Amino acid sequence: MKILNLIKRYVAVLVLMVAVVAFVEPMSFSWIKTSYINWMLGVIMLCMGMTLNPKDFKIVFTNPKNVFIGCLAQFTVMPGLAWLLTKIFDLPADLAIGVVLVGCCPGGTASNVIAYLAKGDLALSVGMTAVSTILAPIVTPLECLLLADTMVEVNVLKMFLSIVQVVIVPILLGLFIQHFFPKQTAKIVDVLPAMSSIVIALIVGSVVSANSVQLHQVGIIVLLVVVLHNLFGFALGFCIGSFLKLPIKKSIAISIEVGMQNSGLACSLAQQHFTAMQMATVPGAIFSVWHNIAGAIVAKVYTSKLFTEK
Repeated sequence: MKILNLIKRYVAVLVLMVAVVAFVEPMSFSWIKTSYINWMLGVIMLCMGMTLNPKDFKIVFTNPKNVFIGCLAQFTVMPGLAWLLTKIFDLPADLAIGVVLVGCCPGGTASNVIAYLAKGDLALSVGMTAVSTILAPIVTPLECLLLADTMVEVNVLKMFLSIVQVVIVPILLGLFIQHFFPKQTAKIVDVLPAMSSIVIALIVGSVVSANSVQLHQVGIIVLLVVVLHNLFGFALGFCIGSFLKLPIKKSIAISIEVGMQNSGLACSLAQQHFTAMQMATVPGAIFSVWHNIAGAIVAKVYTSKLFTEK
């Protein structure tokens, strides 16, 4: 259990280590084919479903306004920032597609852990993650069509079906397992976050390994875009909550949910729908590494005296 707790606690370090090894020695992770990404993401979503509780959705019905505000910010701020950054940095089409995909995805599962560490409103964070994930099959393909169709043809229906397949179905299966096998689920629920962390790291290793040559050429520029995308997401999310005069804990939760994306889904969609775009999976992989590191730093900042509720 100590090892599992360490993995869960230091997921940012684990993901960074895997990314560095895969970048320096690509063959070390070449055995994880990119075609496995969908299945691996499905495992993460299954784990998420098994850890969700019907009570987690209570806030959606008791205080829908805050969830609506958060999800609206999620699906406007990050896609808009992604598109703007691709134009400012004049990214080639394959990298631009990858950045836009990250921006159009729902909140990442790691956001709930970071919201907890940052002493944000955890119920709002979980509610936003759940709702944005449920909305993703419809919203993500439509936003990609709006923002990326001039760069490459976007098949909305196929993208919708793939998100349902790799996100919604595994989550529903996880909820089903939890409901009908509560005792068995309770025995393994503490293992699931660590398992998800390991799978996220392996996805990053696979993508970085497959694109190591290209990363040597454009790594710095993509890293800069990803860092700016993430940090502006955190900042604008908090500003939206503050502008609407929400309690600081809710503003923190919205900030973290907006800033942290389901970048594993972005990698999966890039690999599945934009196979001709060689670098499309790279922004998602880099985002997976960076947002875990940035999230841990942001959590420290939000727990400082500067953000203590008065």
